[in-house]
Amino acid sequence: MKYDDLAAELRECVTGDVQTDAISRALYATDASIYQIEPLGVVLPKDEADVAALVRLARLRRLPMVPRGGGTSLAGQAVGRAIHVDFTKYMNRLLEVNVAGQWAWVEPGIVLDHLNAELAPHNLKFAPDVSPSNRATIGGMIANNSSGMYSLVYGKTIDHVLELKVMLSDGSITTFRPLDEAELRACMANPDLEGRIYRTVARLAREYADEIARHYPKVLRRVGGYNLDAFVPVNDDDATRYGIMFGARSPDRRFNMTNMIVGSEGTLALVLAARLRLVPRPKHTAIAILEFDTLDAALDAVVPCLECSPAAVELMDDILLDLTRKSREYAQYLALFVQGRPGALLQVEFFGESEDEVHASLTRLEQHLRTRCSAITPIRDARRKNAVLAVRKAGLPLLQSLSPDLKPETFVEDSAVPPEKLNVYLRRFRNICHAHGVQVAFYGHASVGVIHARPLLNLKHADDVRKMRAIAEDIKDLVIEFGGALSGEHGDGMLRAEFNRELFGETLYEAFREIKHTFDPYDIFNPGKIVDAPPMDRHLRYGERYHPIRLHTRFRFSDTGGIVGAVELCNGNGLCRKMSGGTMCPSYMVTRDEEHSTRGRANALRMVFSGALPLDALTSARMKEVMDLCLECKGCTGECPSRVNMTRLKSEWLSIYYEQHGIPLRSRIFGAIRTINELGSRLAPLANRLLALPFVPTLQERLIGVSRQRRLPPFAAQPFHRWFAARQSPVDADRPSVVLFPDTFADYNDPHIAQAAVRVLEAAGYRVLLPTRRVCCGRPQISKGLLKEVQALAQRQLDALGPYAAAGIPIIGLEPSCILSFRDEYPDLLDDPRTATLAQMSFLFDEFLAREVRAGRATLRFRDQAPRRYLFHGHCHQKALIGSTHALALLRMIPGADAREVDSGCCGMAGSFGYEAEHYAISQKIGERALFPAVRALPANAEVVAMGTSCRQQIADGTGRRARHLAEVLADALEE
Repeated sequence: MKYDDLAAELRECVTGDVQTDAISRALYATDASIYQIEPLGVVLPKDEADVAALVRLARLRRLPMVPRGGGTSLAGQAVGRAIHVDFTKYMNRLLEVNVAGQWAWVEPGIVLDHLNAELAPHNLKFAPDVSPSNRATIGGMIANNSSGMYSLVYGKTIDHVLELKVMLSDGSITTFRPLDEAELRACMANPDLEGRIYRTVARLAREYADEIARHYPKVLRRVGGYNLDAFVPVNDDDATRYGIMFGARSPDRRFNMTNMIVGSEGTLALVLAARLRLVPRPKHTAIAILEFDTLDAALDAVVPCLECSPAAVELMDDILLDLTRKSREYAQYLALFVQGRPGALLQVEFFGESEDEVHASLTRLEQHLRTRCSAITPIRDARRKNAVLAVRKAGLPLLQSLSPDLKPETFVEDSAVPPEKLNVYLRRFRNICHAHGVQVAFYGHASVGVIHARPLLNLKHADDVRKMRAIAEDIKDLVIEFGGALSGEHGDGMLRAEFNRELFGETLYEAFREIKHTFDPYDIFNPGKIVDAPPMDRHLRYGERYHPIRLHTRFRFSDTGGIVGAVELCNGNGLCRKMSGGTMCPSYMVTRDEEHSTRGRANALRMVFSGALPLDALTSARMKEVMDLCLECKGCTGECPSRVNMTRLKSEWLSIYYEQHGIPLRSRIFGAIRTINELGSRLAPLANRLLALPFVPTLQERLIGVSRQRRLPPFAAQPFHRWFAARQSPVDADRPSVVLFPDTFADYNDPHIAQAAVRVLEAAGYRVLLPTRRVCCGRPQISKGLLKEVQALAQRQLDALGPYAAAGIPIIGLEPSCILSFRDEYPDLLDDPRTATLAQMSFLFDEFLAREVRAGRATLRFRDQAPRRYLFHGHCHQKALIGSTHALALLRMIPGADAREVDSGCCGMAGSFGYEAEHYAISQKIGERALFPAVRALPANAEVVAMGTSCRQQIADGTGRRARHLAEVLADALEE
């Protein structure tokens, strides 16, 4: 394949984005499954005309196409040697809402959470609630026939899709909708492709009705194969109705070809728009957490829970719970609702028309289950409900963080059996895994008999690949024995399609093949899924032939066994593709480009390390484009359930890149910011006058690439350390001591902040010391990839601060990124036992004070003041590593304070990132996403609080408002 020629052809016929370079193809070679296949190219269509042009070209050239949403599919549906059609960037609109009729038209690329957010003012929602709801698209949910946690109440996607506007393989556009008998006969009479489709589906459903009744599993959550059962005619009161689907929730039983497209995994037609049935949101909800000593005890309690008529019963085992405790982000959620260290728990949720109704349901459950579990925790408040749901939705990616090599693999994770058989089934399941010497983790939708079982394997080993196939074969036989479905939620893809002939029987499998051939005679729509699939152990992302390169690095990546293990942590779950909430990933949030997500960057690096791309691609101009917009915000460090640390990877990559291309002048200047600021402070009056000259912004952009839109911070004539040395300290020497670490900006640019911190610390009862040797923290060099310099600097820092840490004296920092480098980067940069002590004794200002106040070791007294609102913006590193709760707690100690945190994510400045001319525009776009509007909406007397220097500068540049450091606010509020 000549990719340049293909790119030229694609660009001639579409107006959307076309990507055929090797790295772009690598980004789309995987989804969230165990598979990897290099695409032919990627197209992000802007409209129907683009899709039509693609189909014409694909048919003419016999080029396969893979429609793609969020790329979160677990069975390999979204990978293939094909042109990938990514609908998420442009075709993502809510087209129409009919509140009275409770329906909406949407484009396939719209994300579920975004759709439901737009529907919320109408008290409506699209009912299926999948775990990856903040990045899963409606198109993907239609392709997969998704369901989620509340299928006991709402069923599956098929029950909520009314009409589909689709493009068929001949390029024609039609709308599939419910048909009465006369309309059906008219459609079947058409001589075109659409007519053949209607005739074939109606004939097969009629001829094979008995086979369908015999072979289709009698469980609610069957999504494998094609939905031929939806078209079996049933005579009812002299009218013909269609469908013998077990547990169907749709009230409309007319013939509707939409039901064939739902769950077809993009193999039959391309969805252009969908009319969805909407449902009212539950008026009241409540959750009970049931803790059990063993997994078996939890399984035995599922049916008794169902006897209490819940909306959902979810299971989590001890493996998942233990991994949750190890996650920075999710451990705090778990602590809100788990009392002890259970062997398993059930999450039982109720819907109701009133608070009294859901509370009565909780009481009934407690009375019914109290003798079966070790603890029952009722959850009624929104904060703890959200914590429960956050942990449950992060189940798979949390499991994927288990170790660099041993993974809870996705290959038998999706079976569904009748709930009353679930306990016996899972014991048999566990015995099969144990017979192969394999441990297995369990979680999932116990209420409908769907448990996501994850055997722990290392697919880099040939023996474990063989075990995978053997276990898959055994579980397939077990599912058939129990009358279940091999796929209850995640679909066939390449993972389970191999077994469809045995699961559905020879006759129905051939009927499936006829359906595929009728819809798609050219075999251009996602071939090799559902029917005619390769063996499930081919095209593996890893496998016995996976031999990654060895690379010398400055960081040790000790927690992942090296840099390769660090990128392999990414399992493709795509949480970094969310568009709102939290910090990760700011560049994706404003670009919607896969390459600017954490997953995209990790995949690009992994493809080089694995040998799928040549080694020189690592330092290529294209790889630089992929890595460039990583702001090193550490959002992924805190929020990625799989613990991908792209901040560290970006820094290491820069170091490697500079070895090949040299270090740019601007990077050297930013890396030497402490020296520059020290010199500027010495020359402060003159230096500040020079910075204020009107031609300086233009000059700084032309000479060193610092945006002319940015004003460089002025220098202090008296740096903080001189002020501190000159002051007469009124503090008793026998007070407990703390070391205030004077970061570059607090020392040479904003000494008033450090002075305020001294006031607060002394008011809290501490004696403040300054290090006798002042050494830069190294954060500027780390951010710029100057790791060789940082290693030497870190050794000097250990010499300077090590004695204080060894003596048990806390070291307090005001700039989050500086002080937290001692915790997060130093231990991995240096093999020196002193780094552990320094990390243990280093604290951010708010973290230390809030801890001391809570422990009763410190007291802060604030004067009475008029009620005042404080809007707190957390620094990204602060939010990722320690959270914002400490700062908010201190602010709320001020009488009359109304302190709130803005869910603003990254401000967009990210140290020097937003100063760089080529990044200015995207920096402002990131700020405009949430932070700037929140600041502008504040009343004039409200206070904006931000502890990061770059955050405060960004707020000033973007809104004209001055933000202040927490230390300043607290110092001003102290009693005199």
